[in-house]
Amino acid sequence: MANNPSILLIYPPVAKPCEPPAGVARLARVLRAGGVDCRVYDASQDGLLALLQLPLEAEDTWSHRALIHREDHLAALRSPDLYRQADRYKRAVMDVNRALQLAGQPAGVAISLANYGSKDLSPVRSRDLLRAAETFEANPFFPSFSNKLTALFRDREPAIVGFSINFMSQALCAFAMIGFIRSRFPATRIVCGGGLVTSWMHIPGVGNPFQGLVDDLVAGPGEAALLTMAGGHPPGTDTGPSYDYAAFDRARYLAPRPVLPYSTSRGCYWRKCAFCPEKAEKSDYRPMAPAAVADDLAVLAGASRPLIHFLDNALSPRLLAHLIDNPPGAPWYGFVRVTPHLADPDFAAGLRAAGCVMLKLGVESGDQDVLDALSKGVDIATVSAVLNNLKTAGIATYVYLLFGTPAEDLARARRTLDFTLAHAHAIDFLNLAVFNLPAYSEEAAALPTVPFYDGDLSLYREFAHPQGWQRDQVRRFLSGEFKKPAPIRTILQNDPPFFTSNHAAFFRMRL
Repeated sequence: MANNPSILLIYPPVAKPCEPPAGVARLARVLRAGGVDCRVYDASQDGLLALLQLPLEAEDTWSHRALIHREDHLAALRSPDLYRQADRYKRAVMDVNRALQLAGQPAGVAISLANYGSKDLSPVRSRDLLRAAETFEANPFFPSFSNKLTALFRDREPAIVGFSINFMSQALCAFAMIGFIRSRFPATRIVCGGGLVTSWMHIPGVGNPFQGLVDDLVAGPGEAALLTMAGGHPPGTDTGPSYDYAAFDRARYLAPRPVLPYSTSRGCYWRKCAFCPEKAEKSDYRPMAPAAVADDLAVLAGASRPLIHFLDNALSPRLLAHLIDNPPGAPWYGFVRVTPHLADPDFAAGLRAAGCVMLKLGVESGDQDVLDALSKGVDIATVSAVLNNLKTAGIATYVYLLFGTPAEDLARARRTLDFTLAHAHAIDFLNLAVFNLPAYSEEAAALPTVPFYDGDLSLYREFAHPQGWQRDQVRRFLSGEFKKPAPIRTILQNDPPFFTSNHAAFFRMRL
C-alpha cells in the first residue's frame, strides 16, 4: 500500500446531516480492497456541527431561544424520545436550523440543514463556481474545513483528493474547498464526481469548464477511474461488504439510531418514464444478486440493528420478494414503483414482517391520462389498491405528487386532489413538487423552451405549457386549493421539516 498514492475522499457541505454518505463509503471500500491508502472526510456533517458551536448573537426571542438550547436540541435529535413528540421534534429542528441561518448571515449566505444558497454566486454558473474557489476564505465553512484539511495533509499528504458532489447544495462549498486545496497544496490531483457532476458531464459540449482548478471530472461510478489513478488493483471477489462505514462516526449524525444507506442496484429497472434523467443519461441498470444483498446486509447491519435506507431509484419486485424470504434483520425503507405485487395482501404482509417500515411511492398524479403520458406503466386503480393494502399491512407511505407536467391542466390537477382526498387515510406523508423540465431529455426537444436558470450548468429549461398550465398557475392551485382541505393539511403537517423522508420513518417505527 505504501507504494501507491494516498487518496482523500470528501463529501462537501451542505447535505442533510442524518446519515453517512453512501457514495464515499462505497468508493472507500473498493479502493482499500484494491490496496489503496484511502481516508474519508464528511465535511458536511463536520461543518454544520462546527457552525452550531460558534458564539452567535441574537436580536429576537426566537433566535435567542434557538441559540440557548442548540446543544440540547442536538442531543434530543439523536434520542428516540424526541421522535415520539412531533411538536417537540419540530421545535428542535426549527431552532437548530435558525442557528445555522444566523451563522450564515455574516457571510451573506443562507444555510439550512438541507441547503446552501448565496445571493452573489450561483451553482449553475461555472464562472461563479470558479469565483467560489478564488474567494474560499469568505465561505462560512472555511474555518472548519481549512483546519481539518490542514491536519489531514499534515498527517499524510494525499496525492489525490476526490470530491463527491451529488446535490446543487454542495457545489459552491465544494469549490471553496477545492480553491483552498489548490492554493495551499498545488501539487494535489483534484477529482470531482458524484450525481451532480455526472449530470453536468451529460450537458452537450460542457467538457471540463474548470481546467486548471479541477484535474478530472468523472461521470457515473468512480471506482475504476480512481483505482487506475492510484495504481490500485481490481478487488477480488472475497473482499467483504460493499460499503466501508468504519471511519464515519455515526453517533454524531442527527438520527435516533444509526442509519445504513445502501443501494442494491445502479440505474432504474423501469427506465421508461418520460423526462427521466436516468433515461436521458442512458444509465444502465445494474442490480446486485439478491443473495449477495442479503449476505452484505447481514455483515453491515450486524448487531446494531440500524435503519436501512435503500437508495435505489426503485427496489425491484424480485429484490422485494427476496427480502421477504431473507429478512435483513433490521428495519428498512426505500423507493418503489407502484406494481401489482404491492396490492397483494400476502406480499405486503411479508414485507412488513421482513422489517419494512415505510415505502416511498412516485404516484405523480391521480389522473390516468397524465400517468399514461408520463409512461408510468401503472393504472390508477392499482395505485388505489396499493395504498389501501400498505395501510392495512402497517407500512407507512411517503407519496410523491408532481404538478405542471405537459399533459396536466387544471381539471386533471383537480382529479389528483380528489384522488388524494379519497386516499388521505392511507397516506402518511406527502411531497408536492412543481415539474421542472430536464433540459436534455428526449421530450424537451418537442417543446418550445427558454433558459430556466441563467447558467451554463443549468439542468432545466422553462417551457411554454401545451395546456397553458404555467408554473405560477400551478403554484396558486397548490397553495389556494390543493393544500386547503383539512385531511391534506394534516398529512402535510406530518412531514419532518428539512429532513423530510430521511426522518419520516422514525415516526412510524419502534425506537
